[in-house]
Amino acid sequence: MITYDDFAKIDMRVGKIVKVEDFPQALKPAFKLYIDFGPLGIKQSSAQITNYKKEDLVGRQVICVVNFAPKQIGPFVSEVLTLGAERDEGGYELLRPDPDAKLGKRIF
Repeated sequence: MITYDDFAKIDMRVGKIVKVEDFPQALKPAFKLYIDFGPLGIKQSSAQITNYKKEDLVGRQVICVVNFAPKQIGPFVSEVLTLGAERDEGGYELLRPDPDAKLGKRIF
């Protein structure tokens, strides 16, 4: 069990995917995501969400953890963790906020 104070340390924010690139150097199939967090700027993330088409991801709002240390994944630095739920058939379903949520706003 964790305490509320433990949970409060996780900084989750609303972002919008503005660019998606293939990531052939990743050990597991993944995309490079560039996510706009409004006042926090654009951050990049490696995400194993190849069950989506790249063109369907651009413009999609997502929820990300923004206060993990950057992680080097091959030649790419992942700055945020894009959250999703595992699918029984493989891949992940991206978590997304209400469409009216403002970019950069914190998730509680």
